[in-house]
Amino acid sequence: MTVDSPYPEMKKGHTMARVGRPWRDRKPPPSGPVWAIVQGFGSYWTLVAAIELGVFDAIALLGPTSAGPLADHMSVSARHLQHVCDALVTFGFLDQVDDVYELTETAERYLCTDGPASMAALVRVAPGPLANWEQLADTVRTGHVAQPIDDDPAAFYRPLVQATFPTQLRAASRLGLRLGWSRRPDLRVLDLGAGRAPWAIAILEQSPGSTAVVNDLPGVIELAVRTVDDRGLAHRVEFQPGDFHHIELEPGSFDVVVLGHVCRTEGHARARALVARAFQALKPEGQLLLADYFADNDRKHNPFGVQMGLTMVANTERGETLTNAQVCRWLDEAGFHAIRLLEPIGFNQVYVAARPASGPHGRPMEDRHDR
Repeated sequence: MTVDSPYPEMKKGHTMARVGRPWRDRKPPPSGPVWAIVQGFGSYWTLVAAIELGVFDAIALLGPTSAGPLADHMSVSARHLQHVCDALVTFGFLDQVDDVYELTETAERYLCTDGPASMAALVRVAPGPLANWEQLADTVRTGHVAQPIDDDPAAFYRPLVQATFPTQLRAASRLGLRLGWSRRPDLRVLDLGAGRAPWAIAILEQSPGSTAVVNDLPGVIELAVRTVDDRGLAHRVEFQPGDFHHIELEPGSFDVVVLGHVCRTEGHARARALVARAFQALKPEGQLLLADYFADNDRKHNPFGVQMGLTMVANTERGETLTNAQVCRWLDEAGFHAIRLLEPIGFNQVYVAARPASGPHGRPMEDRHDR
């Protein structure tokens, strides 16, 4: 008997609709992942519109409500608002029963402006300049970003650090609970590229008698001054404006150095240099906190870290994702030991590494980074 296919029963049912071209003896993959990306554009702007209109804050104020009363309260079109709310239900941000909308816990926590971990301000600024995404193909062709944030970094970072402060303060505070800052008084802290200084603030609020040197660019550091003053810590903080690659740092003078979400903007060579600079600034037994969104070594198993790398490529001249292997290598080359990776809150990972107490002959390990 002649057999024209190893799976004749599948070939009998072969149609273009089922298997497409070229011929394969298996069912084709679904188109869902493509549609998810296509609809992602609309999903993002729906969330931006909801925050801009104050949908979440209004429902928090009114309680469970239908589209009509909600629209009257917000002075908007009830028909259009209902479609926005229905979409928010599919995202998991609202619940809806009998046309009555109610906030989910996710929206209460992250999308209300006064939520305990509000990301409402972050949603609009996190992707970077939107025009850069529209021109990503040209950026790939030419190797140059259309509107790099490097051209006017203070203008970009001012709204960004305002928006990221609640999330980073929460990450830093939880890390402090794990590292026991409350049991380590009188620390001297250096926070490079600090933004509104959430990491320095978290340490000072947990560690009695500690002081900090806070650094960022002119135009950004003023936000740190205001935030530190608002939290009653101004008498414990010295502010040092300038580029963190070039400001003067006293060698071996800090117990903790923080590189909080700055390395991915710098490119590999400059990030590596920052790690070495942090080592030199630390006292023996001092501790580096290197926080960022890292990619896995294969750059495929941690989508958040990989996509954050693409955000850097789309918006900066040098920025790109850092893999765990790269960071560990730089830490080792600089001379750090006792390296560990912690995740105080979701997606926010922190390498904690220590400068050794001394070299093999009892001398401080000043120059190991040059080996």
